Amino acid sequence: MENFDVLVIGAGAAGMMCAIEAGKRGRSVLVVDHAKAPGEKIRISGGGRCNFTNTGASIHNFLSANPKFALSALRRYRPRDFIALVERHGIAYHEKTLGQLFCDGSAKQIIDMLLTEMKAAGVKLRLETSVQDVAKTETGFEVELSSGKVRCASLVVASGGKSIPKMGATGLGYDIARQFGLNIVETRPALVPLTFEAGMLARLTPLSGVALDAVVAHGKTRFREGMLFTHRGLSGPSILQISSYWREGDEIRVDMAPGVDALAALKAARTATPRQAVATVLSTLLPKRVAQLIADDEEGAPESKRGGNIADCSDKVLGRLAAAVNAWTFKPVGSEGYRTAEVTLGGVDTDALDSRTLEAKAVPGLYFIGEVVDVTGWLGGYNFQWAWASGWSAGQAA
Repeated sequence: MENFDVLVIGAGAAGMMCAIEAGKRGRSVLVVDHAKAPGEKIRISGGGRCNFTNTGASIHNFLSANPKFALSALRRYRPRDFIALVERHGIAYHEKTLGQLFCDGSAKQIIDMLLTEMKAAGVKLRLETSVQDVAKTETGFEVELSSGKVRCASLVVASGGKSIPKMGATGLGYDIARQFGLNIVETRPALVPLTFEAGMLARLTPLSGVALDAVVAHGKTRFREGMLFTHRGLSGPSILQISSYWREGDEIRVDMAPGVDALAALKAARTATPRQAVATVLSTLLPKRVAQLIADDEEGAPESKRGGNIADCSDKVLGRLAAAVNAWTFKPVGSEGYRTAEVTLGGVDTDALDSRTLEAKAVPGLYFIGEVVDVTGWLGGYNFQWAWASGWSAGQAA
């Protein structure tokens, strides 16, 4: 039976970072993953260019039952620390928007960087290796792998969440947590497209493929980014962001012309260009297909004149048109689920973990890091920063 100081389950962002740091401390480290290649989520992230961090990352960009839990790790390992690592490896990068940093080249550069660091730290990596059983011993843990049994003093669970099961995502980390008596905060898909009910979908199908800038709100939470109509509902950065806050039965409000007072614009057009069709006026504020749909919907109202010009619209009608532009309110029927969700909301209850080391308070030597923990970031590099920070923090102690 092999013996290691540290066994890391999961060769993703958090797991590899933890292994590197533990290895640097002279610990013997083994990383195992059931996948054929390491860092698969890194590889596909950012359209293949990896949005590896966000320069503005702070505690305010994360959701958790304990919002302050992530503060310690995020303060100890900051975006600038990971940027310095990227620069030492000569990886060119750029800022896209809102502090989001991407590789100029391929996301594989980040994976290669981590593998190089692991090798330098003496870390062993075994792929296509699954975990079959975990048992506590007097000196640590005994883990039965598909390749045989391994003993370790510290066991780090970095197995991720349930998102994107086609890439091998499982609930293994949650199962291990439950085995040792840790609570799991209810999980659900996050950063995921939202879907419409059949009737609404049929009405909005002509808009599939239309993208626009929008402010999307759920209660007091608002995001201004791109929004995309799809053949199932809505997607785009603003929708993915708000999906982490939305729950079934809740309303979402969308301003499709941010910074524009649609009512004032419509009234001005009624005076300046009274013979223009409603759809034509709306198309100065919105993409043509969206403008036409709103105009068609209004023409179907009892008091409206079908095919009328903007001059034929009363203040009441203009008010409805303006609301459709600046305050479109609807209830999604659901989301596309874990199949397309970028991350998993919820996870191992942070009350059970030490915020500085990510070690289970009641189980010495057992650590949980990355997505498996109930810490979920916004879209835009925040989840990677949590992976680096939590992995780094556990790597200092495991």
